[in-house]
Amino acid sequence: MGPKFHQRRYFYYLSGASFPGCSVTYDIARDHLILWIPYVDPRNVLWYGKSPSTDDCRAISTVDDVRYISGLDKFLYTALVPGSTLFVLHPEQKPKLESTKGVVNIDTVKLRPAMDAARVIKTDYEVAMIRRANAISSAAHKAVMSRLKKLASEREIDAIFSGFCTAQGAPNQAYPIIAGSGPNASTLHYELNNEPLAGRQLVCLDAGAEWNCYASDVTRTFPISGTFTPEAAAIHAIVTRMQNECIQRVKPGIVFSTLHLHACIVAVTELLRLGILHNGTAAEIFNRGTVTAFFPHGLGHHVGLEVHDVSGPQRLLLGATAVPKGRRGGAIGKREVMTPETLAVMYREALALSPWAAPKGQQRLEKNMVVTIEPGIYFCREYIQAYFLDNPTHAKYINKEVLEKYYPVGGVRIEDCILVTDDGNQNLTTAPKGDEMLAVINEGCILY
Repeated sequence: MGPKFHQRRYFYYLSGASFPGCSVTYDIARDHLILWIPYVDPRNVLWYGKSPSTDDCRAISTVDDVRYISGLDKFLYTALVPGSTLFVLHPEQKPKLESTKGVVNIDTVKLRPAMDAARVIKTDYEVAMIRRANAISSAAHKAVMSRLKKLASEREIDAIFSGFCTAQGAPNQAYPIIAGSGPNASTLHYELNNEPLAGRQLVCLDAGAEWNCYASDVTRTFPISGTFTPEAAAIHAIVTRMQNECIQRVKPGIVFSTLHLHACIVAVTELLRLGILHNGTAAEIFNRGTVTAFFPHGLGHHVGLEVHDVSGPQRLLLGATAVPKGRRGGAIGKREVMTPETLAVMYREALALSPWAAPKGQQRLEKNMVVTIEPGIYFCREYIQAYFLDNPTHAKYINKEVLEKYYPVGGVRIEDCILVTDDGNQNLTTAPKGDEMLAVINEGCILY
């Protein structure tokens, strides 16, 4: 058996077909969309089963027509008259057109940006799919919480989450499950999920299922014993405040990067109150960017057919000038990396503009965008030591003695998927938080 099939997202966006061997054509002038599917030989049915027929596809799709792919070359020969343009998503997908009746222009540049711009604003159908993915993922988080006090390892958390989603008809995860306990919670993309829970304070569970190819992205951080230690409670409260205040500010027209700056201001203020930061005012420490020792990633990203979905022609967080040349920063995959340098540039750009202006390349929120709000505070000893405690510019603001008490916390991240509405927002994520989360952990519940 070959690897599990995973449909390409641009193709699914146009066709709604999630099985291999297909093509899709769209005649712009006629507004006519055709799905081209393979004919399945009966001998292959014996080995691999059936794929949808043309009638099946017509019944479940809104394409204008469904045809067998063996007729695609003939269709192109007829449809592509001399001087016409064929837009292709990827250069390697250019068809052979030697048999056409004249010169046909093949454009491999314009289609993808146009599709990205369309995908960034979700249709009502897409919102419904993302909402369903969030509902299943939120219930799976609750299933983990309800059994947490009986679990012994990260792998059991992984198994409960993925098993619950599969049982609900969502067998595909939008990304690998992160179930980091103790110090592992300070690793943003932790994937091993194989260590014991004993002797550790918190678990950061970042996990979300797909529904009909649409993603969710949900994170909760909870106490393994059912009760927060004083240090863990303090950090969880900071992240809760960061998230709540940023969600309240989500509405059309807001420049998303200003939300990240607000989360950083809250973090600096609260870490000063705890004594982790010291020897300076909040403004002074914020301007230095020292808070990125503890909050080293962007506040959020788009969610859709990908968990880190396309953002269109603009960036959600870091604009064209926010990553100084030769400096660390930018992105790992599609996740924005925040360093003191990038935060400083973002802040200077925000100060230089009026409240409703957007720095070059940065994006305003619009109705029917879906974005995550996922602040976090982390205590990654190696990272903090190498880039901050060994740097005099930042070391003077960090109280190493107080910091030692917080390393066992590991990290706290809380993440929800937020839909931008006409005049505000709607939280699509229903996984328990706060007192409700603690009640589920300590009282348990029967979910299936």
